Amino acid sequence: MKTPLLLFLVLASGSIVADPPGVNYSPELRQQLAAGLKSQGGDYQARTRHLQEDGLPLYTNRLISEDSPYLLQHAHNPVDWYPWGAEAFARAKRENKPIFLSIGYSTCHWCHVMEHESFEDEDVATYLNTHFIAIKVDRERRPDIDKIYMTAVQVLNRRGGWPMSSFLTTDGKTFFGGTYYPRDQFMNLLQLVVKGWDEDQADILAQAAGIADQVQRYLDRAQASGELANAAPGLAVTRLRERHDEQHGGFSPAPKFPSEPDYLFLLDHARRNADEALSRLIRFDLNAMAQGGIFDQVGGGFHRYSTDNDWLVPHFEKMLYNQAQLARVYAQASILTGEAEFKRVTRQTLDYLLRDMQAPGGGFYSATDADSEGHEGRFFLWTREQIRSELSKPDADLAIELFNISESGNFEGSNILHLSAPVSTQTPQGQTTEKFLHSVDRIRSRLYSAREQRIHPGRDEKIVTAWNAMMIMALAEATALPGSEAYASAALSCGNFLWSNNRDGEGQLWRASLNGRSSVPAVQEDYAWLADAFISLYDMSHDRLWLERARDLLDRMHRQFWDEAGGGYFMSALTNDTVLTMGRPKAINDGAVPAGNAVALHALARLARRPGDRGEFLELNERATALLATFGPVVNRSPSAYPYFLLAASVLTNGQSGHLQYAAHGGVAVSSQVRNKQVKVDIAIQPGWHINAHQPLSDNLIPTTLQTLENDKTWNLSEVSWPSPIRKSLEFQDEDLALYEGNISLGASLSPGAASQANPLLRLTLQLQACDEKVCLPPERLQLQIPVTTMADRGSGGGN
Repeated sequence: MKTPLLLFLVLASGSIVADPPGVNYSPELRQQLAAGLKSQGGDYQARTRHLQEDGLPLYTNRLISEDSPYLLQHAHNPVDWYPWGAEAFARAKRENKPIFLSIGYSTCHWCHVMEHESFEDEDVATYLNTHFIAIKVDRERRPDIDKIYMTAVQVLNRRGGWPMSSFLTTDGKTFFGGTYYPRDQFMNLLQLVVKGWDEDQADILAQAAGIADQVQRYLDRAQASGELANAAPGLAVTRLRERHDEQHGGFSPAPKFPSEPDYLFLLDHARRNADEALSRLIRFDLNAMAQGGIFDQVGGGFHRYSTDNDWLVPHFEKMLYNQAQLARVYAQASILTGEAEFKRVTRQTLDYLLRDMQAPGGGFYSATDADSEGHEGRFFLWTREQIRSELSKPDADLAIELFNISESGNFEGSNILHLSAPVSTQTPQGQTTEKFLHSVDRIRSRLYSAREQRIHPGRDEKIVTAWNAMMIMALAEATALPGSEAYASAALSCGNFLWSNNRDGEGQLWRASLNGRSSVPAVQEDYAWLADAFISLYDMSHDRLWLERARDLLDRMHRQFWDEAGGGYFMSALTNDTVLTMGRPKAINDGAVPAGNAVALHALARLARRPGDRGEFLELNERATALLATFGPVVNRSPSAYPYFLLAASVLTNGQSGHLQYAAHGGVAVSSQVRNKQVKVDIAIQPGWHINAHQPLSDNLIPTTLQTLENDKTWNLSEVSWPSPIRKSLEFQDEDLALYEGNISLGASLSPGAASQANPLLRLTLQLQACDEKVCLPPERLQLQIPVTTMADRGSGGGN
């Protein structure tokens, strides 16, 4: 090429050919720019359409001396760019000119479009250079500046993105801002700003002061509350391990509670971090509970807690919130560990609820009592004689051995049925596991029918909004198991039931309903849980109605319960009849159920990543960030006391874990699966969005890639099969782009790696960059955790 040689010759002469239009550089500055150009080396390629006949750049500005690829991309624009610094602000004050601040990054597609349309346009550049001081900032190099001015743009527009285009006073306060503007719109905007600056400068300065005050208050609020420490999740895991009962499982001595928020947090942590030791801890504990008397071995479902260390003797009460949470725990654990037993427990728990606890219309009752006939647990107890009277001799012999039924009993002369080991591991020699599990299912079914003839414990038939929302989430998550159509139907029915029956005429939630009647307003957790459940229904059904309902609930929650002074959500609303004796409490500590503020954070974080306009994303993200900051310091002091808050914080920061992910503020949905050693990743791209192809046509664009985690030797992934991209020329774009739009699928074959034992989860990283018609978002790296072990329905034992 002739350019490098000619460039060398021109640089050797120490001259710059032309100043940007409308400006007159000093000889000293021209020498500095020539030195900066020379320092780029002989293979430097100027990025501009303004070239001399010999191929050298016509213009060179102050950015030529910067060590930023993004700034160097603009070093030959006809715009008289300044880098961020005192020189630009001093000139603005000296000449009383407004500042135009452009912030972007080197791989931002719409930054390049605006450069091509406006910053390379000599007429636009002349107007900018005459009436403004133009500053260019690389957001990846100066995230502090980007944060301040993006906050201002969001204050003005409820949205933001890159390129960011801001207009500042001479002391750096924003008075107007936006993102990408087409050339003509941008030129008109420049003229309006100049007119306002010349004619109404006092009003502009007052407006800028107001915006600056809003930005300062937002930043002060976050700083006054505090950040959640990056180490908090790891410290929580360490503390829980220290408390762990290595002999019996669980995190406390008797009475032993299931501690569902702990396990939900640990499951999420183990998925994200491929923590095999943590997976083994979870497997041990869940097996201990599933084998114990705390689990109803005949009818399914869990009693509230165990009175002993062995999980054998429960308090026989059954609570809906325990069932919902433990169904989630076991369903997630079945995917994390590949344990067929955990799927069996999930099914038996949910089948119990559908069979015995579902109200007409789709809601779920709250609880069943521990007592019947005046005695605790009588409904659930068995003697050997009762077993033999209900079953054939072979089945009775098997039941007595399997469930450890003795003549003397283990509770008041009778037996609480329990297992010595997971059911599937007790297959007799010479018998297939499938046949054995079929026999166990037959025994359970017969014993259940016999038990139905007994006097039942009392059932609490009120339908609590929050607990039913937990059930919706459990049912929706269980649809990941094969043959789960009934769970999907039940989840939708429950969602519609609550929307129709547990709201008043103005759309406010009731806490509970009983026989169609309600009188107590919902508390904060009801709004948070139901919104989170509706997000799960969207993930399951792809019906955006559920997102609209979730947003409505979160908006109502915010209006009624948010503490404007101190941050966080109050447990109850301040109404005309509210009696404030010792203040209004806020739920943050997890107990039998996750705290309401933790659930709110989880719902806000999830909804912010689902499809919606960018303004909704920013508002939801702002609320979630404020909530996180409110309780960050208290969580830092004792992280293990707030497991669900930590889980929600991970969702806010990194997205939810698992096989389903969202990118581009919901504009891109990614689902993944492994079937018969074939990996399939489906990417659904919303209309108006696109992502770069695997092999984009420009080195400046981030390609879409799919690969296993670095240093993960568990699985080998074959070469990925990519779809053919769309070659598309956008308006004002000289070169075609290679893009993916609509729905695409990626495929690859899977084989075991060098690790001695294959992990039941395949962990992949999907990198993509999404753009819409106005802005390019930063590149995103989605972590996918995909179950590899596929378990047959019969192989794990079914429910009744």
